[in-house]
Amino acid sequence: MSDNMNRRDAMGIAFGACAAVGGVFALAGMKKAWDPLPSVKAAGTTTVDISTAEANVLYTEKWRGKPVFIIKKTPEMVAASSATTKKRDVIIGSDHFVVCIGLCTHLGCIPSYEPKNSATQQAFLCACHGATYDQAGINTKAPAPLPMLIPEFKIADGKLIIGEAGPEYEKMKADGVLGDTPLKA
Repeated sequence: MSDNMNRRDAMGIAFGACAAVGGVFALAGMKKAWDPLPSVKAAGTTTVDISTAEANVLYTEKWRGKPVFIIKKTPEMVAASSATTKKRDVIIGSDHFVVCIGLCTHLGCIPSYEPKNSATQQAFLCACHGATYDQAGINTKAPAPLPMLIPEFKIADGKLIIGEAGPEYEKMKADGVLGDTPLKA
């Protein structure tokens, strides 16, 4: 030891170095605990091949623990659509699809789909509290305050990738028809 450093100073430096190394390892462990698990990252997207979808049939996919409704519209359904409703359509080739998170915006119940009412204002019915939605998922009867939400999606090779924002989704976002604000059918 040098003349200027006594035993107490050396112990203080050693303790400080150990505390710093321990702090770095603790921070690294906390960051690792905060990062999502690989299984959660893998569940971030869902790819759906909709090339074989039949018209006016409800297909339900699971994405991030939520049901996603996918319906291929019939030509009659497309013809009966309003301008706002058509802005919510996902168009792949010449086919129009409804893609929305299948949860009622009132209390999160799962509405049922009524194919016989698909061209009317009551295509989806939430049996819990009586809310109805039209064929595009736009709320038509209270207590639902908002339309059903459209999840982020991208179209690639005729497939729908739910969980990634593509140009079609960005256009809907710019048009303000995703369901995060009230809409008129």
